[in-house]
Amino acid sequence: MRHRIQLPARLGAQFSIQQASSLGIRRGRTDAADLARPFHGVRSVSPPDTFRARVDCYLPRMRPGQRFVGKSAARLWVLPYPGEWQPAEELEIAVPQEQSPPRAKGVRGRHLRATRARTWRVRGAPVVDPIAAVFSCASGLTVAQLVVLLDAIVTDSVNYPGIRDVPRPRCTLDDVGARLAEWGRFPGSSSVRKAFGLARAGVESPKETETRLVILAAGLPEPAVQFEVRDGDGSRLVARIDLAYPHWRIAIEYEGDGHRTDKDQWRRDIARQRELEERGWIVIRLTQQDLVETEPFLRRIRTAIAERAVR
Repeated sequence: MRHRIQLPARLGAQFSIQQASSLGIRRGRTDAADLARPFHGVRSVSPPDTFRARVDCYLPRMRPGQRFVGKSAARLWVLPYPGEWQPAEELEIAVPQEQSPPRAKGVRGRHLRATRARTWRVRGAPVVDPIAAVFSCASGLTVAQLVVLLDAIVTDSVNYPGIRDVPRPRCTLDDVGARLAEWGRFPGSSSVRKAFGLARAGVESPKETETRLVILAAGLPEPAVQFEVRDGDGSRLVARIDLAYPHWRIAIEYEGDGHRTDKDQWRRDIARQRELEERGWIVIRLTQQDLVETEPFLRRIRTAIAERAVR
C-alpha cells in the first residue's frame, strides 16, 4: 500500500534520512513500511535488485574521498569480472590512509592511497580508474582471470562487450606496466605480473582471451589477435579473424550465442568463412563447449598445423 504522504520528486528514488529531513520530511514518513532500507540511514522507493541499484542506494552515504574499488569498481566499469553479481556481495569502498573506512552491513571498507588511482564518475558513482580497479581486485583471482580483465581495459575495440554502455578511459599495456612499477607489491601483485606478460591489445571479447589462453596452455604457438585479411590490393577488408596463424592460413573463430540467434549475423559468418576458404584458409570455429571440453578443439588445431607445416 502506498503511503498517503507523497515524497517530493526532487528527493529521488534513493535518499538519506538527512536529505529527507532537509526537505521537511518527518521521520515517521521515512520509517514507513513502503520504503526499503538497503543501508543504515538510507531509504529507497523499492528494494535494490541489481548491482547498479545497490550502488545507487549507497551513494547518499558516500563521503568526500570515498570511492568504489575492487570488484565493485570492476563491475561499475562493466569489466568481465568472473561470476554473476549476487545480492549478498559487499560493496567495496576505499578511503585515503588518513580516513577511517566506512562500516556498514553490506560494505567492505578499505584503504587506498589517494595518489594510487584517479577518480572517475560512472553515472554519478565515484570509482577508481580501470587499472586500479583490476589491481585492487587481484587478490583471489587466477592468472587467467586477470589476463581477461587486463585485455578488457587495454582493448581499443568498440565492439568489446559493455564498452558502449560505459566508455572507459583509454589505457595501454605500457600504462599498465608503469602502474605496476608504481604500485610495487600489493595483494595479488605476483599474479598480475604474470597476467601482464600474457595480456594483448586489440582483443574483442573475454572468450577470445580464454581461447588464446587454452591454446597457449596446450603448448601450441601463440596465435595473432584480430588478424586482418584483405584482398589483393589491400583496399577491401575480407575478414578480421579472432585468432590466426597467418603463416599457415589457419583461422580460429569463437562463436557466441549472438552468432547463432542473429539470422543476419549467421549469414554473414557463412559468407565470410566461404571467402576465407576460397583464399586457402582453414577455418576452425568453436563454442563455449569447446572451452569446457578442450581436447577435440585442440586436436583440430594440431591437425591443421601439421597439414600446413609439411607444405
